[in-house]
Amino acid sequence: MKSQNEIVDKVKKNLIWKSIFRRDYRNTVRDRAQAVFGNVFLHLHPVQVRESAVKLRFTWGMGGITFFAFIILVITGVVLMFYYHPSIDQAYTDIKDLEFQVPFGVILRNLHRWGAHFMVIVVMIHMFRVFMTGSYKAPRQFNWGIGVILLVMTFLLSFTGYLTPWDQLGFWAITVGTNMGAATPLLGYQGPFSEYLHITPYNDVRFALLGGAQVGGNALLRSYIWHCVAIPLFATILMFVHFWRVRKDGGISKPQK
Repeated sequence: MKSQNEIVDKVKKNLIWKSIFRRDYRNTVRDRAQAVFGNVFLHLHPVQVRESAVKLRFTWGMGGITFFAFIILVITGVVLMFYYHPSIDQAYTDIKDLEFQVPFGVILRNLHRWGAHFMVIVVMIHMFRVFMTGSYKAPRQFNWGIGVILLVMTFLLSFTGYLTPWDQLGFWAITVGTNMGAATPLLGYQGPFSEYLHITPYNDVRFALLGGAQVGGNALLRSYIWHCVAIPLFATILMFVHFWRVRKDGGISKPQK
């Protein structure tokens, strides 16, 4: 029988392990730091953190709470996908079956629904805190831009999730929202300058969002794909960039004395 240390040493000598972790953890501070610097997953966290920058009265912890809410939404969303069909014939029935037939289904759905509302509120508080403490200033302008995009992604996640239950609230929310898109300058057929670009109800941004001229099966399918695949994937990539830039820009900004 091989000892536990021998098994660990054999794993660490594997080429796949070395391709991920390019350095070993030695007993010196420099080697441990270099192991963190050389790995993108480990370098998402800083080697050192300024004590004054992580005090609750300065950060409010909103960034971490937002990420925690996103993780909860991903987990509950993946489980919900097992009980849902993105079709107008089954979507509403699936939601009712989830609430009344699936064990703990109503808890699962409400965790996802209220978690989404909670994430929208928290991310807005996070942006407010960053703005009021001047944490968007040099050298953090780029990361502020990433944060603004993530804020928009959060709103889009909430908006696209409205239609998935295929109820009256979701139907009319999407109807009103896409009608606003029809009035977008240059992109909507009701917007300014649309006549010069030959924009019609069948080739404008509203038609692209709905997959047709009205809210129907194509709109539900597109909303489902945006909500479950495209936007979460894009948001996850931006989150990693956001966390990484916090470290590269000197950590969380220091409160003013």
